[in-house]
Amino acid sequence: MIDASQIREHMEVVGADGVHVGKVDHVEGDRIKLARKDEAHGQDRDHHHYVQLSAVASLDGGKVWLSATAANAGQLEQERNGSQAEGT
Repeated sequence: MIDASQIREHMEVVGADGVHVGKVDHVEGDRIKLARKDEAHGQDRDHHHYVQLSAVASLDGGKVWLSATAANAGQLEQERNGSQAEGT
């Protein structure tokens, strides 16, 4: 298990394939709250999505690496209430 205290604001979140998934807003309980806006990658969501810390494989190179590829990571994203994120 990773040490969640090492996850910092603005760290890049990438899939197991190294493809960009999002950017950390902050850690909230047992989940990472993703930033709504990430201009560098063309993301401009109307609300935050979350990823369970259990989906994090490692922290390396200043990035949060997920256990799923970026294409599958959308299925891991959650809404604030814990339901699957809309549009994923």
